[in-house]
Amino acid sequence: MKSSGNVFILGDSYSTFEGFVPSGYPCYYTSVERDNSGVTKVEQTWWHQWIKETNGNLVRNCSYSGSTICKTGYEGADRSDVCFIGRLDRLIEEKFFEENSIDTFLIFGGTNDSWANSPIGELQYGDWTSEDLFSVLPAFCYLLDRVKNKIPNAEIICLINTELKPEIENGLKTACQEYGVTFVQLESITKNGGHPKAAGMTEIKDQLLAAIK
Repeated sequence: MKSSGNVFILGDSYSTFEGFVPSGYPCYYTSVERDNSGVTKVEQTWWHQWIKETNGNLVRNCSYSGSTICKTGYEGADRSDVCFIGRLDRLIEEKFFEENSIDTFLIFGGTNDSWANSPIGELQYGDWTSEDLFSVLPAFCYLLDRVKNKIPNAEIICLINTELKPEIENGLKTACQEYGVTFVQLESITKNGGHPKAAGMTEIKDQLLAAIK
């Protein structure tokens, strides 16, 4: 199995662990167990397991609990600053990807867009306005376009959660195909309260390993 090399993660609560994301970013997973998840150590997270088994190196885990891909958060709030595309744009502006070599770029989102009933919109492969990016599918296309252009040599992998709205799930897959991005459709993840339990974390890691040889 090839090494995952230098790894960057752009995610939501599923990918958080206290002390391993930027300061001030809310975390679902901490050393204090939540919702009987059984997860109390970073070594139990899907991403830590996967990086270890692929001999990778975590450069940045840019995961923010409760974040949507698009600018529309819960209750219709404008979350331009902390959504996936907002965080990515800020790092690009800071020249993070010019100063750090990334071999594998993992995207794991869409769950909060689905739960928050964010506007879904239509797939759109260019000419985005700020207003377009308040909807999920245009924002996801924008996200992939930015990553492809700014980190052209990175392998981009998108994990697609179970139990998403069908329009979101299908849209993410279609966009990945359009941009030549590998996606992994997850299946049968053990959860409680919508979040992976310890067994679910390992299931995510195993499915990712099986899909990316």
